[in-house]
Amino acid sequence: MDNDDFLSMDFKEVVENLVTNDNSPNIPEAIDRLFSDIANINRESMAEITDTQIEEMAVNLWNWALTIGGGWPVNEEQKIRLHYVACKLLSMCEASFASEQSIQRLIMMNMRVGREWLDAGNFLIADECFQAAVASLEQLYFKLIQRSSPEADLTMEKITVERDHFRVLSYQAESAVAQGDFQRASMCVLQCKDMLMRLPQMTSSLHHLCYNFGVGTQKNNKYEESSFWLSQSYDIGKMDEKSTGPEMLAKVLRLLATNYLDWDDTKYYDKALNAVNLANKEHLNSTGLFLKMKILLKGETSNEELLEAVMEILHLDMPLDFCLNIAKLLMDHERESVGFHFLTIIHERFKSSENIGKVLILYIDMLLQRKEELLAKEKIEEIFLAHQTGRQLTEELMNWLHNILWRKAASSFEVQNYTDALQWYYYSLRFYSPDEMDLDFAKLQRNMACCYLNLQQLDKAKEAVAEAERRDPRNIFTQFYIFKIAVIEGNSERALQAIITLENILTDEESEDNDLVAERGSPTMLLSLAAQFALENGQQILAEKALEYLAQHSEDQEQVLTAVKCLLRLLLPKIAEMPESEDKKKEMDRLLTCLNRAFVKLSQPFGEEALSLESRANEAQWFRKIAWNLAVQCDKDPVIMREFFILSYKMSQFCPSDQVILIARKTCLLMAVAVDLEQGRKASTAFEQTMFLSRALEEIQTCNDIQNFLKQTGTSSNDSCEKLLLLYEFEVRAKLNDPLLESFLESVWELPHLETKTFEIIAIIAMEKPAHYPLIALKALKKALLLCKKEESIDVSQYSKCMHNLVNLSVPDGSSNVELCPLEEVWGYFEDALSHISRTKDYPEMEILWLMVKSWNTGVLMFSRSKYVSAEKWCGLALRFLDHLTSFKEYYETQMNMLYSQLVEALSNSKGPVFHEHGYWSKSD
Repeated sequence: MDNDDFLSMDFKEVVENLVTNDNSPNIPEAIDRLFSDIANINRESMAEITDTQIEEMAVNLWNWALTIGGGWPVNEEQKIRLHYVACKLLSMCEASFASEQSIQRLIMMNMRVGREWLDAGNFLIADECFQAAVASLEQLYFKLIQRSSPEADLTMEKITVERDHFRVLSYQAESAVAQGDFQRASMCVLQCKDMLMRLPQMTSSLHHLCYNFGVGTQKNNKYEESSFWLSQSYDIGKMDEKSTGPEMLAKVLRLLATNYLDWDDTKYYDKALNAVNLANKEHLNSTGLFLKMKILLKGETSNEELLEAVMEILHLDMPLDFCLNIAKLLMDHERESVGFHFLTIIHERFKSSENIGKVLILYIDMLLQRKEELLAKEKIEEIFLAHQTGRQLTEELMNWLHNILWRKAASSFEVQNYTDALQWYYYSLRFYSPDEMDLDFAKLQRNMACCYLNLQQLDKAKEAVAEAERRDPRNIFTQFYIFKIAVIEGNSERALQAIITLENILTDEESEDNDLVAERGSPTMLLSLAAQFALENGQQILAEKALEYLAQHSEDQEQVLTAVKCLLRLLLPKIAEMPESEDKKKEMDRLLTCLNRAFVKLSQPFGEEALSLESRANEAQWFRKIAWNLAVQCDKDPVIMREFFILSYKMSQFCPSDQVILIARKTCLLMAVAVDLEQGRKASTAFEQTMFLSRALEEIQTCNDIQNFLKQTGTSSNDSCEKLLLLYEFEVRAKLNDPLLESFLESVWELPHLETKTFEIIAIIAMEKPAHYPLIALKALKKALLLCKKEESIDVSQYSKCMHNLVNLSVPDGSSNVELCPLEEVWGYFEDALSHISRTKDYPEMEILWLMVKSWNTGVLMFSRSKYVSAEKWCGLALRFLDHLTSFKEYYETQMNMLYSQLVEALSNSKGPVFHEHGYWSKSD
């Protein structure tokens, strides 16, 4: 067997297992396999299987697919796939000698599975099935005309074939429309239309099919195609008016008219008008009349023609709502004269109607649009009278009336005619009863209060705001007007409370409002207006609070930056005059908070335009300088000073990195490091100390990066900053017990420009708790002493101090342990000191005395260790220092000579212990 044989046998086995097994979880996989394999199978590959077996297999598979119900792990598409496989199998048995019944069954199967694929959205396979059905229909028709049958029977059978062909063509049209193939779809439909003379019972079906095509293509703005389909729908419907009906025909024509209108109301105006006129002849209703009016308004229809059209509507006794909609339509298209005339007629016709309120409200609206305010007021009074006598408007109509009155008041307010605005608000107020005072009532009172304020009628404004507060106290606009009135009255406490309440409302994110006079950008704009109003009325503290809240709550970058700048300009002069106190500290904290908000807003993305980037740099430059100046003013409070310097550094990162900015960044970081180091020295716990020192180390590293960049660009001189950074870094690493300390110092020892003082400080830091690095201190002091001796003119004071520290570290007082360096090396330091002492008269006598005592005590220590020769040597050295004393020489000379004689005698007589008990001296002895 070849591969095809194996495939066909395996395929047969899968089909048999599928239709005989129970509900197996592998059924979906088997179906998918059959569907994929059927494309590779043909009659030749199934030569081992007879036509009868294949037909049986196809029928079993089809019927099994029909029986699948709930509980089977098969979805709808897999059922369609089974039908498709069965259909393909059956088509393999088709031959010229096939029976008519077999062909009819194959036609039915192809039509059904094609319909299923069409509904599932797989148009390509659907078209394949439909094409196969057409081929089978042609084959069946050929067999019919070859067969000798009675004429009546043959005619009926031909009609059946033609009806199936009609159905297939309609399916093909649906598929073509779905694929956007208008030409193929129209050809299929026109073929069906030609068949209607022989198949009149299919007229309604084709009519609705074309109508659906027209609706779908119109939704997709395919107006030309939609016009074709709707025209065909109408023509086909007219062929059988009994089944279609005039209402449906009118509906098609109205849709066609609308399609022309949407397509191009200028180019296809006449076609649209003709279509709607024809629709109204078929079946007249309100929709057709309204559409006709819309079309007329699109063209250059004269007022006389429009008036004639609306009079036709009146003669037809159309309902009130429809007449009002026509009036609105005329007004919306700026045909006020016709619309108003029509409305006047409607008013007279329906004045006894229960719905007269609706007419009156529209009448009022149009009167106001025509600026006929006196007549509008008469109609308002008419409504109010009816309202008072029990003929109240519905809630919907009342809201409509309020909106009209408020809109008119708003237009008066915008032109600063506050008295007129109040009058229209008052009309609205009259319609409220005590049990109807809702949130809109509070809004009305606020709007009236605003008008009163602009008219400087403070008492009336207070009454209105008090009413609004009773109804809606948690409204931001209510609190805003309370604030304004309190400011005008000079009630600072009340105004401050209103601002605080307003801020609380914003924090709670409660409902927004759209009052007439409020800026409509954001509720936080009220805080800006409050600040401005407070400043205009000399209330700086209130303005500060409003600006502070504005900066805190606004999402607008520019608004926040402006608020912070205004707040700073208000606070800086005041703070500069304040003495150092807790109040000043609080104000500084307040400024710091505001500056941090500005930084947050600057950190948010700006637009990509160059102007936006430049704007951000300019803003940052301004805030950077302010933060720097505030830091300088905080010299009494290092902690907050550091915060301002760090903030200045952060702001500078938005500025162009030129030399000035880089140096400013470096300086800010240096100041921050100094504060963090001091905080670390004073820390009460190891955790706090580590935190401060670690932060300082990060700042030092950043500062080093800036310093190195400046050096590389040749814009930095060899200033003290580098030495300071070195000392800071050494101290931090030493106190943190950093394992990288030694590697850090390797480069330090080789630096050529370090001074004696720098090495002396390193030595001090190395021994400053919690650090303890005596070897590093010793090496630093040696470097310091060497540098000191290299000077052309030795600074005796510096030399003596350095020598003192070096000797003291090498041989600590009272030490009984092994010294840090050999005594021979220490001896050299003493000899070096004697050499300098002998060459100058300026060597401090107290230092000579200290060296003398140190050498003497070293000799005594050697004696205690039974190192008698060394003991005599060191004590003799002490006598050499004694020779250089002046004021202290007489005090020590006799005693030292006597002790030295005892030492020599003790050495001769081995009486060391006697000397040891009395031989130690301190400098104060």
